[in-house]
Amino acid sequence: MKLIYIKRSTRRERRYTKKMGMFSPKVTYIKKMVLGLPIRTLHKYRETYYGRVKDCHECSLAR
Repeated sequence: MKLIYIKRSTRRERRYTKKMGMFSPKVTYIKKMVLGLPIRTLHKYRETYYGRVKDCHECSLAR
């Protein structure tokens, strides 16, 4: 078993943008794990309806 490794997980989240309003895209998290415990999130991104990959800083969770 490795001590330090990288894990990628995908889940649906509710997001809000000014142009589209409320929607629920698939958000992918890339996390650094030590002994099976998450230490920090290295990157998080989402895929648009058109197949483009965007960073999650462009959309907010508040209305």
